[in-house]
Amino acid sequence: MLMPDSSAEPPHMPDDDVVAILTGTPALLHAMLDTAASDAIDHRAPGAWSVREVLAHLILGERNDWIPRVRHLLAHGETRPFVPFVREDWGGLPQAELATLLATFAAERQANLATLRALALGPAELARTGRHPKLGRVTLGELLTTWAVHDLTHVDQLVRLRAQRLAAATGPWNHPEYLGVLWRDKPAAHGSS
Repeated sequence: MLMPDSSAEPPHMPDDDVVAILTGTPALLHAMLDTAASDAIDHRAPGAWSVREVLAHLILGERNDWIPRVRHLLAHGETRPFVPFVREDWGGLPQAELATLLATFAAERQANLATLRALALGPAELARTGRHPKLGRVTLGELLTTWAVHDLTHVDQLVRLRAQRLAAATGPWNHPEYLGVLWRDKPAAHGSS
């Protein structure tokens, strides 16, 4: 399997692309999901999360992962590792209405982006290091870039989930030459990080 090259020196983050992804994800999710049929929202492929569960996970990340880890790294550096993030500690969030989940995610993200802007992070702060409980040393720039790529990972997950629900109705076009989204590997198992 071809792995992305992570050895190149990354530019200081958050760069414009990272900020654009973080800013645009709520509107993208709203456009993709707002008019979806209720059975599409609750559909779950084997071993995968439903749309509601993905949104609950994203909300949980906004509350307990990204900005809390930014603050933790700035306060403690590598002296104390991040508190592990339990990806499925959703409480009752997946039972909420879709419109509520989308609005909650958008509000949480807007508040977190305001916090990020208020921190006025420069190159020195973005190069600061912290300690991830599994990955070891990480920089603040890497954490912020990961936040954006995490968004894209779940957008991809939601696209595949929506496509899988419709797969049987595509007839003879359900072939990798025509509908590659239905034929890609399944995402990795979930856990805590």
